[in-house]
Amino acid sequence: MSDVAEQVKPAAPAKRGGSLLTERVLDVTHYSDKLFGFRTTRTPSFRFQSGQFTMIGLEAEGRPLLRAYSLASAFYDDHLEFLSIKVPDGPLTSRLQHIRAGDELMVGAKPTGTLLLGNLRPGRRLFLLATGTGFAPFASILRDPETYERFETVIAVEGCRTVAELAYANGVVKALGRHELLGEYVGPKLRYYATTTQEASPHQGRIPRLLTDGTLARDLDIAPLNRETDRVMICGNPGMLADITALLKGDGFGEGNSGTPGDFVIEKAFAQR
Repeated sequence: MSDVAEQVKPAAPAKRGGSLLTERVLDVTHYSDKLFGFRTTRTPSFRFQSGQFTMIGLEAEGRPLLRAYSLASAFYDDHLEFLSIKVPDGPLTSRLQHIRAGDELMVGAKPTGTLLLGNLRPGRRLFLLATGTGFAPFASILRDPETYERFETVIAVEGCRTVAELAYANGVVKALGRHELLGEYVGPKLRYYATTTQEASPHQGRIPRLLTDGTLARDLDIAPLNRETDRVMICGNPGMLADITALLKGDGFGEGNSGTPGDFVIEKAFAQR
């Protein structure tokens, strides 16, 4: 695993005009040959809710090249944080993976999304089910005090191909336990479960199978999913989204949205790409 961080002092970001802001890259961390994360400055007027995404990008051939990225930072942070895959021939990520501290990045000024606590009915347990970069919006949600006010238990599950790709989620969870304000709430409420599919690790297998065969519940010594008590957020690869959505609907879970809170939510913007 490569873990290289470059630091730069925050610089005053500039407004580009219209719906795009210009932010400056503060640091970049490469977790593996497929995954990296980075932080940027944050224009003071930029506001978002935990779980939302925005458009980010670079200028290519004189025009903005933009893609949707979840905001991983907390809504109260003075910086913005993102997590990205590396695609050698990807229109944006082939360029984005080479950014360095001090580079400029375009950020959409109008975040949106469905992975919001307000889109869920009240419950006792919150399950956050993610694969790969799908953990990014949950990093923001886990950093939000409201999450622990609304739920007695928060169960975050991250599935990746390799152990190296779990490094980001592992780091977020460990830091939460040491957080000056959230630490006392996170300690007794947050459960974290990491699983791999292509490399040996303490837990292995796809999340849908771990749910359906009871492995996840046995490993964590918890009761299986129950519509009466549990609410679920899902973000990740299309196969996982489809399988878990079918599983939940089969058990009577109803999907929520901004108009009608439900038992589970997924991010449609990524599910349809």
